[in-house]
Amino acid sequence: MWALGFGLWLVMGVLPARAQFGQMQGLVKDEDGKPFANAVVSIDREDIRGHYEVKTDRNGKFFHAGLPLGRFSVSVKRKNGQEFKIGGIQTRMSEPASVEIDLQQEVMRAQAAAEGIQVQGGANAPKLSEEQMAQIQAAAKERDEQIKKRQALTGKFESGMEAMKAKNYDQAITDLTAAAEVDPTQHVVFAQLGEAYGGKAAAARGDEKKQLYEKSMEAYQKALTMKADDASYHNNFALALANSGKLQEAQAELVKAAELDPPNGGRYFFNLGAVLINTNHIKEATEAFKKATEADPNFADAYFQLGVTLTGMASVDPSTGAIVPAPGTKEALEKYIQLAPTGPNAAAAKSLLETISGSVTTQVGGSSGQQQQRRR
Repeated sequence: MWALGFGLWLVMGVLPARAQFGQMQGLVKDEDGKPFANAVVSIDREDIRGHYEVKTDRNGKFFHAGLPLGRFSVSVKRKNGQEFKIGGIQTRMSEPASVEIDLQQEVMRAQAAAEGIQVQGGANAPKLSEEQMAQIQAAAKERDEQIKKRQALTGKFESGMEAMKAKNYDQAITDLTAAAEVDPTQHVVFAQLGEAYGGKAAAARGDEKKQLYEKSMEAYQKALTMKADDASYHNNFALALANSGKLQEAQAELVKAAELDPPNGGRYFFNLGAVLINTNHIKEATEAFKKATEADPNFADAYFQLGVTLTGMASVDPSTGAIVPAPGTKEALEKYIQLAPTGPNAAAAKSLLETISGSVTTQVGGSSGQQQQRRR
């Protein structure tokens, strides 16, 4: 008997130990906070290699038995394909490890970070409250509206600028007006709208011309209200004023432009002179060209236009028939030749100098049709 009992003891002593397994259960909610049915849940060991998968039921729940004891990470893919993962989940023999994945909460946390709203994150973070979620949703909605607004503004503005390039001023005015309605705080939109009205006014006549320049000035005034330190806005506003016969206001605006942008001061007064010539204000144009040369002593074209304008103001000595040039005519033309001896107007300047030095048999006229120069 003793021998038999000893043999049984030996047999029982070599029986292998039973494997120990754990279980895992959980709930998955989608981005809308609803049960995520048929979602593939990936369960991966963190300590050694091991991968397991299970699908959620129609209520978003899952259960997996037969998992080895250890630490696991659990992941699920969102509807857009992005993966969300939580880790550090320990399986035990005593009871199933419980996991809850709420993708709506994670989406809200990501939106909160994008909006600069501070919320606690991580796998063990508490759920967001209803107040927090409402705050995040409101901020996200406002951001989406801002994005749509920018897209609408950009589309209308770009369309308006393309129409401007094609000199389709009616379309440009329509698109830029729409852009201004989308965002009335963009000074550049009103500045370009002022230019579009000015471009259309240049080809108009009578009351329509006057009305278009009024709208051009109104647009420039709005732009300047928002950005008063832009010299080009003052310059272009001055051109609209001058074309409307408001010469004193135009000169005041150009003085501001020159003060804001001294290197281009000569160009601004030159522009005024060109407008005044085209509107038959010869005396005022002379003063504008003089100011252009004072602002930029090396501005050759300003000296030439000054000389041409002064030539038109010459008189004739009735006793001798000789031309009596207006003071400064000769000096202006000579200065142009000095600065641009091979310039496009060099021959004309020399011819005018010869004319004012001799007798006259025909009336001497001035040059017209000066080219306005806009600055953008």
